[in-house]
Formats: sequence, C-alpha cells, structure tokens
Amino acid sequence: MAQIQRIDGRLHLPALATAHSLAYQRALRGQVQRLMLDDGVGSESRDDVLYHLTESLTPESLYQIARVAYEELRRGGVRTVGEFHHVHHQPGGAPYDGRTDLADALINAARAEGLRITLVRVIHGRSAAGEQAAGPELRFTDASVDVALRDVDELWSRYADQPDVRIGVGAYRLSAVPPEWLSVIAEYAGRHHLPFHMPVAETQAEAEACVAETGKRPVELLADLGVLNERFIAVHASHLADQEARLLGEARAFVCLCPTAERNRGHGLPDISALRSAGVRLCIGVDSHVLTSPLEDLRAIELSERVRCGQRVVLTPAERTPAEELWHIGSQLTSEACGFDDGGGTVGLQRAAPELSLVLEDQLLDAIVFGASDRVFL
Repeated sequence: MAQIQRIDGRLHLPALATAHSLAYQRALRGQVQRLMLDDGVGSESRDDVLYHLTESLTPESLYQIARVAYEELRRGGVRTVGEFHHVHHQPGGAPYDGRTDLADALINAARAEGLRITLVRVIHGRSAAGEQAAGPELRFTDASVDVALRDVDELWSRYADQPDVRIGVGAYRLSAVPPEWLSVIAEYAGRHHLPFHMPVAETQAEAEACVAETGKRPVELLADLGVLNERFIAVHASHLADQEARLLGEARAFVCLCPTAERNRGHGLPDISALRSAGVRLCIGVDSHVLTSPLEDLRAIELSERVRCGQRVVLTPAERTPAEELWHIGSQLTSEACGFDDGGGTVGLQRAAPELSLVLEDQLLDAIVFGASDRVFL
C-alpha cells in the first residue's frame, strides 16, 4: 500500500516507474498536432516526421534527446524507465561497428539522470505481412531472429552485474514480426527470465490484420505460440475481445497502459474493467513523450474508465483507496514489469506546492493523484 512517509523531516512517496518509453520521440513534441490542409500547407503526417527524425539519429544525438526525456521523467517522480528501443542500425540498415551503440547511449543517458533502466531490445523483421522493410525502417530491421538475439546476448552479458540496469526483449508489433519468430523470442526470454514487451491490438486495424494473416486474434495467436506468461507485457491492448483479456489474465501477464499517448493518437480506450476482472496486472508507460506527466498517465487509468463506463468511481479494491491502488500500479507493478523487484526508492514531496494548499493531511495522496502536477515533487 502506498504510504506517505516522513524521512529526515520531509514527506516521501514510493518512486514511480514508466514501463514503455520511446525516448527519441521526445524530439517530435509539437510537430504533429496539425492536420495537413487541402492546399498542402500544414504539418506532414506523423509517420513522415517520425521517419525524418529516425534517419537523422546518431548515438550522440540520441543520448542528448534521451537526457531531455529522462530529466522530465525524473522531475515527474519516476526513478525506473523501461525503454522500448527499436532503432538499432545506421541509415540504410548496416549495423554500427559497435552493434549496440544506440542501446548503450540510452543506458548511459538514463544513468546520467539518476534513473534505473530496463533496455528492451526490440526485434523487427518486416514492414507488414508479405512486405519487406525499406527506407527508414531498415534502421529497425533485423536480418534474422538469431542475429537480433545475439545483440540481446551482448547487452545482457555486458550489464549483468549492474544493479541499475536490466535487459528485456521486445517485438515491434505483430505485423512487423513473422509469427514463427515469436516462439523463438519467447523461448529465449523464458530461458533468461527476461521481460518480453510487445504492443498488442493498439488499433482495430492491427487486430484485423492479424486475423487476416493467421486466422486468430492477436492474444489468441500469442497464446498458441507460447508467448504469454507472467513476464509478458502487452502494451496498449486497446482493442481486445473478451476472451483475449481472459487469456492474459490466466497467464498473469501485464498490460501497459499509455493514456496520454493513446488519447493523442485517438486509438481508442482499453476496457480496463474487463482487464482487471480477468486478473490482468496493469502498469503505465509514457510511450512517445507527447506529454511527460506520470501523474497524468496514472490518474487517466481511472478517469478514462469513468468516461468509458459513465461511472463515478471505477477502481474499488477491497484493501486500498483508488489513489492507493493507482500508486501501487504506477510504482510497484510498473517496476515489476520492468524486471525490478521494488519501486526504486522514494521521491520527496513539496508540501507547500500550490496544488496541496488547503488539503488535509489524511487526503494528501488523493490530492496528489487526482489534482497535482510534478511541482509537488522535490
């Protein structure tokens, strides 16, 4: 249970975590908030802008962008970040001489900002079913699943004795990874006890494409391939059928919700009540850093479900208040989804912050979760 503690005369809460970060996309903030106008004047599409950025990245520029992204997370009360790392190679697809140079840049940036990091090395094999990757996607794409896993081996070996670094494995999305690769990745993750992160059913179109290729819905396919277990983290999961939520719950898998990014892209609301009823564990992620506000991501779990259900309070656990349950999700469970056993210490609170004026002592956590900004953190 989240408890406000007094340490050295100051109030503290357990530190927050974020399990799904794409730090390089912090450089896109403000660039994709306008529709292309009929006369061609306006913003490019999000994919166009994203690919321009992808083509320009170097280990040095990625490090600098990530420092900005991670500083914002730290100021927002986060001490653990799960980085969904999927840009691996040089423009054109040739590996760097140091194959993990970009991954190392992200790890170094997180440590420089005082964060623990789980570097999720993401595997990408194609553009879509029957389509080879081309252009900027070649920076993401692996020649084979075995080659990709050798990179994971290298990272895992290099950081095995570092208490502030974990290595995980990921798949970019179902359409970008041949189904036969997924069983290999899952077996590898299980053998090494690594978290396995993967966006699942982020859009209705993605779910339909999976059915068209395999005859199965996304989570049904993952279950048949032996992917689901307590270390699997399904990111987004906004368009699941009832039986898919049950399969995730039976496996004790996580769903990583990224509310600020999901609402920015308009991809729909996940059925959080169904996920919880099925026994799925929830965690949170900042995703594209369109807004870096861990408290906003946290409260949106409850508030978005209130909107979807038309109900005043949704999270009603037997032993916690809604605010305590949300903090448990954002701290302990999200850290566990990153492969850490604990929440990573505490963050100090600024009792004199304007958002906490007039708030009674026994209602501080409610006020922080539902009505505060990162100004409440020291």
